[in-house]
Amino acid sequence: MTTNPTLADLAHRATASRDRPAYGHDALIICDRLVRVFSADGVEVQALQGLDLLVREGELMALVGASGSGKSTLMNILAGLDTPTAGAARVAGHDLLTMTAKDRLAYRREVVGFVWQQTSRNLLPYLTAAQNVALPMQLSGARRGKGRRARADRALELLDVLGVADCRDRRPHEMSGGQQQRVAIAVALAGGPAVLLADEPTGELDSHTAEQIFAAFRTANEQLGTTIVIVTHDRTVAAEVRRTVAIRDGRTSTEVLRRSEVDETTGHETVVAREYAMLDRAGRLQLPAEYLRALDMRDRVALELEPDHIAVRPDDSARE
Repeated sequence: MTTNPTLADLAHRATASRDRPAYGHDALIICDRLVRVFSADGVEVQALQGLDLLVREGELMALVGASGSGKSTLMNILAGLDTPTAGAARVAGHDLLTMTAKDRLAYRREVVGFVWQQTSRNLLPYLTAAQNVALPMQLSGARRGKGRRARADRALELLDVLGVADCRDRRPHEMSGGQQQRVAIAVALAGGPAVLLADEPTGELDSHTAEQIFAAFRTANEQLGTTIVIVTHDRTVAAEVRRTVAIRDGRTSTEVLRRSEVDETTGHETVVAREYAMLDRAGRLQLPAEYLRALDMRDRVALELEPDHIAVRPDDSARE
């Protein structure tokens, strides 16, 4: 027989929760109740409505969501291309709300790398692949004091790691779309960023080429240890990462975590996925729409606190 928690139990749990480490203390990317409001013709639109997100160093993760959900706005903020309206956002110790214009420029050159969906935006058309990769190192002062030879060697190393060393002397128009994107990843990695951000990097590519691009991201993550966040509509890409976070109406809503399990009998390895609802810092919970429809949950729900879980049930007060 189980009993509901007493007031003393709840008070003890509350005290224990206050002793926990600060929110995001061990994360590389911290978004805490992040808000971004746009104004146009006197109308305000909240693209982000108190979004919470933590990304730890070394993760390879995907952000998904419908058009207008806020995921591209979030990426622009993390890339230093846009400024939050309120809340907190920190990347590798850099406060994205308080940076000066000079700090922001240095941040974009040295802390984050970015890969655009449009291959033409990632590379300068009049430079070879090797020259494109070497350019960010020259502009950011990376490997300062080692000169042109060191930058050229590093560029060839990155091209080799990403499987496009044979494109070293080719200009973008002499490469396929997949080759261009892999060179673009090398460009984004050239300055040794703490985080690599990619906005729909496979959106203009066929499924086979998209698999090659994702393999390049995986290589960068595993061999270079770079933390990577990918915005994608591609279900294949989203299913390949260990963690997929869905954004809905300007907030993180659900999260899918995948882990490998080995069958003790057959020795076969399978990937098991489990979906979680996201509980934000204000205690708000976004339940998946299909769950709400299945139980006809609207307006309000009944909550019951059990010893080890919270029960969420449809509102049955109208039937009484």
